[in-house]
Amino acid sequence: MAVVAEPGRRGRRSGPQARREARIGLLFVLPCFLLFLAFRFGPGIAGVLMSFTDYSLTGGGRFIGLDNFNRLWHDPLFWKSLKVTVLYTVMAVPGTVAASTALALLTRRAFRGSKVFRSVFFLPVVTSLVLAATVFVWIFSTGGPWSTFMSWFGLSGSSWLGDHVLVLPALALIGIWSRFGYGMLILLARMQDIPRELEEAALTDGAGPWQRFRHIVLPQLRPAMFFLAVIETTSSFQVFDAIYTMTGGGPANASYTLVFQLYDAGFKYFDLGYAATIGVALFVLTLVVALIQRLVIGKDT
Repeated sequence: MAVVAEPGRRGRRSGPQARREARIGLLFVLPCFLLFLAFRFGPGIAGVLMSFTDYSLTGGGRFIGLDNFNRLWHDPLFWKSLKVTVLYTVMAVPGTVAASTALALLTRRAFRGSKVFRSVFFLPVVTSLVLAATVFVWIFSTGGPWSTFMSWFGLSGSSWLGDHVLVLPALALIGIWSRFGYGMLILLARMQDIPRELEEAALTDGAGPWQRFRHIVLPQLRPAMFFLAVIETTSSFQVFDAIYTMTGGGPANASYTLVFQLYDAGFKYFDLGYAATIGVALFVLTLVVALIQRLVIGKDT
């Protein structure tokens, strides 16, 4: 005879035994949680506190209130680096999202060699950006492959990295190249969860590829695109390694970003209090942009 479990014994257990097991579980988790707080939030809190001091490696550390923020507000170099950072982000983020979407659409269907293509497209993500940047210095140099290719269309054959107008587009192209594989995987995973019946029904009704993408695929991608836009914006605001390797912030500070200014203030001039202030400003800027993206892209997610 079959035995039917009593309703009261199903689901989560309760009572003194369950509470005791929960406390034991929390004790096992507590060391990892404390380490996470110490090494994740500890430096951030210390950085915020440091921004209110004149701390430096050569001495100091006294509380000076909002003096660093007032200095930052009146610093022309800060506004210059902020403009460069925003311009770079405006070029890199939409390009990365567009390239990721196109390649996800290209490789979403299983075909012969599709896994090879996905691996090749993801390869730049796991490639050392410093090593790749060294190669790109040659590619964008005067007489290099890119300059030669541009000269075929009557454009300037000089080095893009030495031009104060073209240096940011060149760096944005490198940023797109190094990041689109990650975005492709995120969007590809979401696309594969879209029921095929929806697109097949639209195809039966005579909808073309663009109409199917716009009215079926794109609405389903909104949560993934919001996530991708936020992480790519954060990554663009923090760009440093490629710029440090390829241009050093030049020419004439045309590629001098906020993180580069933070690096100079902290590790070149050892003005750690002011460097922390730049970091706080960068955090606030990233948070504001993420909230705006939430309102524009992710309001329905």
